[in-house]
Parts: sequence; C-alpha cells; structure tokens
Amino acid sequence: MKIAIASDHGGFELKKEIIKLLERKKIEYKDFGTFSAEPIDYPDVAIPCAEAVARGEFDKGIILCGTGIGVCICANKVKGIRAALCHDTFSARMSRMHNDANVLTMGGRVIGPSLAATIVEEWLDAEFEGGRHQRRLEKISKYENKAQ
Repeated sequence: MKIAIASDHGGFELKKEIIKLLERKKIEYKDFGTFSAEPIDYPDVAIPCAEAVARGEFDKGIILCGTGIGVCICANKVKGIRAALCHDTFSARMSRMHNDANVLTMGGRVIGPSLAATIVEEWLDAEFEGGRHQRRLEKISKYENKAQ
C-alpha cells in the first residue's frame, strides 16, 4: 500500500504523528508538504496530494488541516476523489466500507494524535463492500463525468 499525505500548518503536528504510525506499520508514503508550521494556503498541498491519488500513483491519501474541512472540500474538487472528513472510528470505517473513500481528512485542532492514529488504522484496514454501494458510486461517477 502506498499513501499520499499532506497538511497545511494547522495539521502539521498531527501529520508528523500519522507519519510515525505509517513508518511503524511499514507503509510506504510520500509527504506532499507542508514541511513546517509556517502558515500556507491549504489548497497548495491538498490539491496535488488528491491529484496523485486520482492518477493512481497512490492507493489512498490522508490530508490534514486545522479542522479537516478545507482540505476535504479541496480534495473533493478533484475528479475521482471521494474524500471523507472523519473524527471518529465508525465514520472512518463506514467511509471505506460504504463509500470507498480514497482520501481521509482530519483536523489537527479537533482531535488528538492517539484518536487520529486509531482512526487512520480503522480507515486503512476497512474494505469496500461493493454491492449496492457500488451502484451508488457509479451514479456519482456518472454525474462527475457529465459535469466536466
């Protein structure tokens, strides 16, 4: 598994903790930035990270900002991305099982590192169920392709 990861300054500290988790689990990743706590504009990291996932260069993406909202909005503007903002394990698991979310977003100012690590583990371990959920995703893709 290959993970694309990114954050703005609001998610920078949490990103460092998530990277430690990925390293402990021996999961390959690429950090799309930012690389300090200096303020930046979240679209500058969220969009390139999401685009890399959409191109298939990475299996999944994790993008962090202060609340997780801004980066979720950005990621979902990228064709083929299904980003889910999750601050609890149930939502994280369901975002994979029912929505086949390929990007997880979280807020570094909303949750702590321990909960975030558990959310990431749940999200990475959950598998898409397909079936009736596949039909729904196909409807989203059909609209997405029409809207372009």
